[in-house]
Amino acid sequence: MAENFYLFMIIALAALAITDLVVGVSNDAVNFLNSAIGSKAISFRTIMIVASIGIAMGAISSSGMMEVARKGIFNPGEFVFDEIMIIFMAVMITDILLLDFFNTLGMPTSTTVSIVFELLGASVAISTVKILNLDGEFTDLWTYINTEKATEIILGIILSVIIAFTIGAIIQFLTRIFLTFSFDKKPVWVGSAFGSVGITSIIYFIIVKGLKSTALLSDTVNEFIALNTGLFILINLIVWFAVSWMTMQVFRQNIYRLIIILGTFALAMAFAGNDLVNFIGVPIAAYQAFLDWNSSGVSALEYNMANLSAAVQTPTLLLFLSGVVMIITLWFSTKARNVVKTSVDLSRQDEGEERFQPNYLSRVVVKYSIKSFENVSGILPRSLKRSIDAQFQKEPVFLPKSKVKDLPAFDMVRASVNLMVASVLISLATSMKLPLSTTYVTFMVAMGTSLADKAWGSESAVYRVAGVLNVIGGWFLTAITAFVASGIVAYLIYLGGFTAVVILLLLSGIILVRNYLNHRKKSLEEKMEYGLRRAESSSIQGVILESAGNISNVVKRCNKIYTNSINGLSRQDLDVLKKNRKQVNKLSAEIDDLRDNIFYFIKNLDEGSEGATKFYLDTLDYLQDMAQSLEYIIKISYKHVNNNHKKLKYSQIRELQEIDEELETLLEKTRNAFDKKNFEEIGAVLAHKDELLEMVSEKISRQIARTRTEESSPKNTTLYFNLLTETKDLITATMNLLEMYYSDYDSNVEPAAVEEN
Repeated sequence: MAENFYLFMIIALAALAITDLVVGVSNDAVNFLNSAIGSKAISFRTIMIVASIGIAMGAISSSGMMEVARKGIFNPGEFVFDEIMIIFMAVMITDILLLDFFNTLGMPTSTTVSIVFELLGASVAISTVKILNLDGEFTDLWTYINTEKATEIILGIILSVIIAFTIGAIIQFLTRIFLTFSFDKKPVWVGSAFGSVGITSIIYFIIVKGLKSTALLSDTVNEFIALNTGLFILINLIVWFAVSWMTMQVFRQNIYRLIIILGTFALAMAFAGNDLVNFIGVPIAAYQAFLDWNSSGVSALEYNMANLSAAVQTPTLLLFLSGVVMIITLWFSTKARNVVKTSVDLSRQDEGEERFQPNYLSRVVVKYSIKSFENVSGILPRSLKRSIDAQFQKEPVFLPKSKVKDLPAFDMVRASVNLMVASVLISLATSMKLPLSTTYVTFMVAMGTSLADKAWGSESAVYRVAGVLNVIGGWFLTAITAFVASGIVAYLIYLGGFTAVVILLLLSGIILVRNYLNHRKKSLEEKMEYGLRRAESSSIQGVILESAGNISNVVKRCNKIYTNSINGLSRQDLDVLKKNRKQVNKLSAEIDDLRDNIFYFIKNLDEGSEGATKFYLDTLDYLQDMAQSLEYIIKISYKHVNNNHKKLKYSQIRELQEIDEELETLLEKTRNAFDKKNFEEIGAVLAHKDELLEMVSEKISRQIARTRTEESSPKNTTLYFNLLTETKDLITATMNLLEMYYSDYDSNVEPAAVEEN
């Protein structure tokens, strides 16, 4: 019976390993895709192919060593087989849930840190149980746990964040002064020198981080590189300078693109070769432990696991299969692209949609950073400041926001520096045996280079800093959550045995499926482009035609929101009103975004197109008036129901529903007119304007009469009057918008075409 239970755990761990590979690649893809995708140096398909080859080579050439076990987060000789299996099961369950949570949020985190702290948390929990059972002292915990290694990991996290950001900023600043934003106009020797340094850094990284521990390099080569590091680097610098010069001078190719391709390949290979053990190391160790125990004939509660201290070698077939799973995940995981998008957005050179909202800390950081910069800048001579500023000048490009996404997030110089600096830092840390997370290094280097490149201007600094602080906070949250959650799961398995394992696995499966379905639903909604489109035309007729879809969209949503408000209020349904509040907030935010686009809209206009600007501004004003009326209707309805005030009377509900029915009919006709862009049909809708407004005025008069004779609830009366007056404002704003479209549209005028940039 015992053997079947542990066999079940091994099978479950194998399934968890596959799942962990999927969620792990979704998280760590940002490490090697960020620079290539952000710079758009090569096509997305080429990026994926290069990364896939890197993953394949890294997986196959991996030594397959279970690093965290070899480094000794816990001392295996102090545990028996049963306890080790509990630790490993707790670690894997916690790991997939934790990584999937961060992937769903689109936030990069460290798989190395998560697996280490999960092992630490689970082993501390089981060690504590053992100490209590043996009536030991709490100080005995150091016998079971390698506190020195845990301390190294924590220091590694802090140092990697600070050092990577600082070095990335300094190198990018010096590089930009040397190359400027017009790097493609520099002499060939300048690009060759940069290519020589960049490629040498990446090649050294490939050897030290990617191939040093594999069978692809002989011991002789490894020994030569170790003893003659300076000579090896010098030879590479000379060779790659010559190659870069020929690439640019003879073949007329961009050397920065080559650096980005090599860097993407290098980081992808290093990820697969070194971080693969984070996903399959624990299950492999568990499998090896199971084989040792099964052949021993000793009870699982007595068999000592001292043998686990030795390196756990992974079979080549498993490495190959793991590489296949990783590559498939890389190509098909939308969560991986979300995580990459977060990193690219935060390091974007120009303005765009900001994902994170500013907070108190980000405002304080930006405020004092500006003051510090001004103080330092005041010390420098004016001539030096002018010279430095000149190196950061670039030709401004004004595009509509809808086209900004087609531009690279940053240029190839910054992408090259990202890859070069990350490679050097990771290589140095590896050669010095320092625990340094590749995720933390690559992300913080990208943030440092974006700061140095003046990508965080006054328009975006508080948003970008808030994003970075959120990501960093998430990293430390990973460590704390991994430690605590893994410890709790281990203790539950210790108490519940087989039953606890089954329940936890089922619960994990439910959570993963639910997250997947929610993420898929969200992705489908984004593909439907439910949001409002920005106008780009330079004439009134063009704006009318372009914005027709927006008006139809808003009218449809206003119709639904108003109807749901009346229904929710009549049924006292707080959930419906709460959902409705989210919908109207979303609509208001989209209209605000259109207003924020005014700068780009005006920049896109030709001289003499003021009429189109005024028409567009008036359209946004009316849309905003409609949204504000709905916001107020939702606000007072929700507040009334939430405070459990007296319900509206049946006669009041009936009157509101009469208005809703009439309004719904007119709004549906309006939507059809804009969908078909048949603006003559708007006239039939406008013919009912006075009739609809008169209906609302009549309801107001009735309520005045009721208030004098029979109404006894001040809250009820206030709510009803406010609903009617805001409904009147909603109708007025809608009709004003329709009148403007009806009067300004001329089917005989050909809309001005938008020039393609």
